[in-house]
Amino acid sequence: MAVVLTEKAAQHVKSHAAKSGGTGSLRLGVRTSGCSGFAYTVDYADEVRDDDAVFEQHGVRVVVDRKSLPFLDGMEVDFVREGLNQRFDFRNPNVTASCGCGESVSF
Repeated sequence: MAVVLTEKAAQHVKSHAAKSGGTGSLRLGVRTSGCSGFAYTVDYADEVRDDDAVFEQHGVRVVVDRKSLPFLDGMEVDFVREGLNQRFDFRNPNVTASCGCGESVSF
């Protein structure tokens, strides 16, 4: 099981960590939400818990709790800039549907 972080996403995490004094680790997960059932959670990880899976790519640790891991297995996380907008982009082969507004997904 793995979550892949692109080089652009890793550079963004490192840059944010350098500015904020953070650890340079990214925590990903899913929670129940929205019209399609689930939403991604994204935060910077200050700690690794006993039930976390950890993946390292391009010098950045990606931390995923074990309950979210089956939903995120095989997902690629990229960082996209479009004009003045910027965001993490999730390419997840486990998603079966997403809502029209793009805020939630189904597995």
